[in-house]
Amino acid sequence: MATAPIEPPQRLVSSLSGEQDDVARGWLAALPTMVQERLAAWELTLERVHAPGGRSSLLALVRQQDGTPAALKFPVPGRVSAHEAAALTAWDGWGAVRLLRSDEESGALLLERLQGSVSLRSLPEAKALLEAAGTAQRLWVPPGEKHPFETLAGRTEEAAEALRAAAEAVPAAAPLVEEALELRRALPAGSDEAYLLHGAFRQGKVLAGERVPWLAVGPAPVVGERAYDLAALVLDRFEDLAAGSGAAAAARRRVAKLADSLEVERDRLRDWTLYRAVGAGVRESASGDRQRGELLLEFAAWL
Repeated sequence: MATAPIEPPQRLVSSLSGEQDDVARGWLAALPTMVQERLAAWELTLERVHAPGGRSSLLALVRQQDGTPAALKFPVPGRVSAHEAAALTAWDGWGAVRLLRSDEESGALLLERLQGSVSLRSLPEAKALLEAAGTAQRLWVPPGEKHPFETLAGRTEEAAEALRAAAEAVPAAAPLVEEALELRRALPAGSDEAYLLHGAFRQGKVLAGERVPWLAVGPAPVVGERAYDLAALVLDRFEDLAAGSGAAAAARRRVAKLADSLEVERDRLRDWTLYRAVGAGVRESASGDRQRGELLLEFAAWL
């Protein structure tokens, strides 16, 4: 078992350095101690902290007492990550990384080891979309009667407030923002689907595994209609699509192809994609990446 000090990756430290949330800052300060405590409690041997890692969690590569490789994850506390363990338990390795153990107090998750450097983004676009769609479909299961997950209506209501606030910094996007907000009001009430969704699905969150070729990681679970998850796939690698000729027609073809392949209504997928593209575009523009933000808003306009 490791005794050397644990150093959180710089990407994680940087992402939380501007946080006004005392909980997040306190969590970061306590993180090295929490990691050591969990290594000892679960009799794990630390190989290394995964770097550069992500902006919303620390991931350590470890070995269990019998030598089996695993991954120890500490998500940043918050509503989005609050029910990751519950979602992984519901999926039980079907389409997603398998949860081996969890600790409610620290939020620690012990996960099966995947190939963190190999995601669906390593595949050609057409193959990656096909594999991603198949993986997403496996995750769409009933959430259970007394599930802990928030609903799509609740999550998007909060997101709409953030969109209004961010849109003040991007006045040129006002017409698209109004359309997106109107869609947000109408879409949740227009479907009675209630599936457990990944909530943050994209090709980069589907990693190569040993047990099966591809498994999803890092859910922000939410209950609602499938088109919401699928909209993120429409937007995946949108820069590649935008760089080609006939980008607007290609964007609409992607919507139609994904909708038809998974028996989702084309119009609803188009509307959720527009909503998510506008939200992401305004957020990127307001945070300083104006070029990416403008391209996302252009993508929304094509739809």
